[in-house]
Amino acid sequence: MLRHHTRGKSSLGPQLPRPSLPVPANEKLLVWVGDEILPRDSAKVSVLDSVVQGGDSVWEGLRVYDGKIFKLDEHLDRLFDSAKALAFNNVPTREEVKEAIFKTLILNGMFDNAHIRLSLTRGKKVTSGMSPSFNLYGCTLIVLAEWKPPVYDNTKGITLVSATTRRNSPNNLDSKIHHNNLLNNILAKIEGNNANADDAIMLDKDGYVSETNATNIFLVKKGRVVTPHADYCLPGITRATVMDLVAKERIILEERRVSLSEFHTADEVWTTGTMGELSPVVKIDGRIIGDGHVGPVTRRLQSAFTKLTEESGVPIPTYRKA
Repeated sequence: MLRHHTRGKSSLGPQLPRPSLPVPANEKLLVWVGDEILPRDSAKVSVLDSVVQGGDSVWEGLRVYDGKIFKLDEHLDRLFDSAKALAFNNVPTREEVKEAIFKTLILNGMFDNAHIRLSLTRGKKVTSGMSPSFNLYGCTLIVLAEWKPPVYDNTKGITLVSATTRRNSPNNLDSKIHHNNLLNNILAKIEGNNANADDAIMLDKDGYVSETNATNIFLVKKGRVVTPHADYCLPGITRATVMDLVAKERIILEERRVSLSEFHTADEVWTTGTMGELSPVVKIDGRIIGDGHVGPVTRRLQSAFTKLTEESGVPIPTYRKA
């Protein structure tokens, strides 16, 4: 009877229909978990893994362009820095992580328009509990590569609202650690969803703009580009890339505390992230930004960013451009 019960379907709650996927081709994904490649439906971690027990994990989002992984080494630097800050032990080597990424992409045939969710958990525990002293198996590496459609409309622009949920303070949890405990961001995203906005702006404890729930944020006012200090926000890889491009384009850049009203009255606003790249913002809290269209500085930097993705990146072994 016990075998019958455990093998049968759970009777807890209604049986939901199998949902359709945004990209049907992702149904047959192969995912790297631990030290092996598994089909999507078999790609699982233990219930004793630290990511399940307490969100105890670090992660990176990587983008694949035309047979190359953009900013791979910068993302790996942040991954290993985050793991060190959280005192992970038995961390795989940089070359082992790269090999897992390359193998996953090659076996999936993903050489363009793909996104990688790279996660490194503290690993499986010998018993449930908070203490890292229970983590005696080593870290768990997860390489989840998917074909991803654009997440934002970078042609017409997106809308934002300001969230009541405040961004974590460095007094509580340092945003420079790229950790998997995303509840703070998720609460803000819920506010954005409820307002039918693309994302939500998060403020710091003093009421200054930090970032959105998923991206960094910039504004343009009278020809100057302004972005918040990376104290309460993640110091994003795309953010740093865009800041370099601003300098190369000989545009004045200020990194300082920025109030919400400055974003409301900006000439242009955009967000930055691995998947979104530079996403123009045309409305915040019901206020039209600029003339409600993508601004000239935004277009200029979008073009420079696209050129950079075409010219740089770490090649995927065995890939040959047709």
